[in-house]
Amino acid sequence: MLSRCDLIKGGAIALLTFSIQGAWAQETRMNLFKIVTIKDEIVVGLSTEELQALGGNDASAVAHALAQKGDLTVWQYNVHRGSNGELQQAPTAKIGLLANASLRVEPYTTPYQIVPHP
Repeated sequence: MLSRCDLIKGGAIALLTFSIQGAWAQETRMNLFKIVTIKDEIVVGLSTEELQALGGNDASAVAHALAQKGDLTVWQYNVHRGSNGELQQAPTAKIGLLANASLRVEPYTTPYQIVPHP
């Protein structure tokens, strides 16, 4: 039988484990955006830190940074099967975006797990 002290220690360890996992999930949180041009559409991913460096946390920050800088380097995302066989949204290539008058940036949602880029 477990003593009260053992239960408290176990609860503290579980709480610490969950808080560490939560912090890791926040660090690697990816935000996906659809970039629309006249010719095609692609999905790109930016981390929370990358968005903050652009000066915001939404599609308008990406569009504004692209218009001001003229180009951005981002990771393109596509749907792939993970090692466990499940579909996931994963980075496939690091690409350069060039500012264009017909460009639109939209938030993108996916039902799949999002894999952080390197």
